[in-house]
Amino acid sequence: MKIKEIHSKSILSPSKVYDYVINPYVGCQHGCSYCYARFMKRFTGHKESWGHFVDVKINAPDLLRKEIRKKKKGTVWISGVCDPYQPLEAKYKLTRECLDILVQNSWPVVIQTRSPLVLRDMDIFRKSKNIEVGLSITSSNDEIRKVFEPNAPSIMERLETVESLHRNGIRTYAMIAPILPEAENLVGILAGKVDYIIIDRMNYRHADRIYKKHGWSEKNTDDYFNRVKNTMRNDCMRLGIECRSAY
Repeated sequence: MKIKEIHSKSILSPSKVYDYVINPYVGCQHGCSYCYARFMKRFTGHKESWGHFVDVKINAPDLLRKEIRKKKKGTVWISGVCDPYQPLEAKYKLTRECLDILVQNSWPVVIQTRSPLVLRDMDIFRKSKNIEVGLSITSSNDEIRKVFEPNAPSIMERLETVESLHRNGIRTYAMIAPILPEAENLVGILAGKVDYIIIDRMNYRHADRIYKKHGWSEKNTDDYFNRVKNTMRNDCMRLGIECRSAY
């Protein structure tokens, strides 16, 4: 893993998903096999393979303090092309510092992570009236998680994390994206732990070889994803959970 401290030119960027996005890091230690953020290498010049480099934007909080005074208030996504709570965050605390600045200024925030480290910042979450915290949970089977996401926290850790957040009054969601094999029964498992669920299919070809190697090719088809979507929607309706589909 190549770790490099850098100074970024900006931190509060326009987003097609929310109003803004903050990425405190370039690259991600989780290095999930299917991650769309691999495209970053085309622009950053990294020679290392995805998951083997992280640039740390050590001036991110200073930039945010300046930029937040100049831009119109809007919802901020943390993060788009990295996990804001990847292991390095325990040392650098850039996500925590940026989050504190946003909350102090009453900006709406949506967090997306795979990591239990997010629980560290519960004190900041409690100060905000407009914050949502989501855990990416892509399968109910941790053996499948190990195949696609070997360096990410376990499924059980993520379920326990989102449940703890929800129990503490934080608005929570689960990001079942991409839908991996054995994701079909996740809605039932998540009942009582989340306010809503977002689902999306596998949209990238990075993991095709994994599907073929394990004999799962039929679980990477339009028919499969449509059937799973219908199952999840029906389960959500039965359990009274809001379901948002991205496909």
